[in-house]
Amino acid sequence: MRRVLLWMAGNPWLRERVPRLWFARRAVRRFMPGEDLSAALDAAERFRRHGITTLLTHLGENLTRIDEADGVADHYLGLFDEIGRRGLDAEVSVKLTQLGLDLDPDRTYTHARRLAERAARLGSVLWIDMEGSAYTERTVAFYERLKADCPNVGIALQAYLRRTAGDIERLLRLDPDIRLVKGAYAEPAAIAWQRKADVDRSFVELAMKLVQSRRAGRAVRIGLGTHDVRLIEQIAARAAAVGVERGHLEVQMLYGIREDQQRRLARLGYPVRDLIAYGEHWYPWYMRRLAERPANVLFVLRQMLP
Repeated sequence: MRRVLLWMAGNPWLRERVPRLWFARRAVRRFMPGEDLSAALDAAERFRRHGITTLLTHLGENLTRIDEADGVADHYLGLFDEIGRRGLDAEVSVKLTQLGLDLDPDRTYTHARRLAERAARLGSVLWIDMEGSAYTERTVAFYERLKADCPNVGIALQAYLRRTAGDIERLLRLDPDIRLVKGAYAEPAAIAWQRKADVDRSFVELAMKLVQSRRAGRAVRIGLGTHDVRLIEQIAARAAAVGVERGHLEVQMLYGIREDQQRRLARLGYPVRDLIAYGEHWYPWYMRRLAERPANVLFVLRQMLP
């Protein structure tokens, strides 16, 4: 099922047609509050009441014209203005291909630096999303360059990639902000763990590598991008055993998933940040969310019923 869903995520024919289906549009509301910015910001306001901060991302990737990237950058600048106006503790996450990486890397860097500088004025962080393995090295190198100019940038790293332990070692000297996720692209066994048990084991080992660096005095920020509360609590117990408290382990979950657990973890003293996605280009992102937990397909099927 996971392989089928990931194939569907990358299929151009389906990408064009599925978003037109009424039941698909209704089902996607489980994972995003709406397609426009105001819906995302209103959702962030609601989370604030529970002591939960937010991470906002405007969906889109792999642009075909560089002027589209200019428009994306302008949109994010406007988003920062709205975050400041509302006084939200909300950070922003971007995909480099959404800023034109495939078309003009230098222009992409200019856009990313402008966004990071705008985030810095709010005392905030600009996050760089990780995409498929074809972009991993370019994204890590891009982050290294941007981090040298703008300290307030973070990066997502994927636990299912075999190379990620080396990437963490490479980045630790920068005192990075790292959001550790499991990974949601179709990758071959040569470069990525395939079994869930192996991905979970890798996630814990990599998280503890970050914890140990924190214990050693590195100013690394640790984001645990998983909905598996069992893993979060396992990591927290191991971290506490070496003197790193749960206040240094930021739980980052998606909008619409385990919100009861998000509130519970926030009450227990974990920093919790809810990732809110919005925008019209939701299809590939949404299919990858289903692939992360194919049981959610049952939810989609229910949306086809009256």
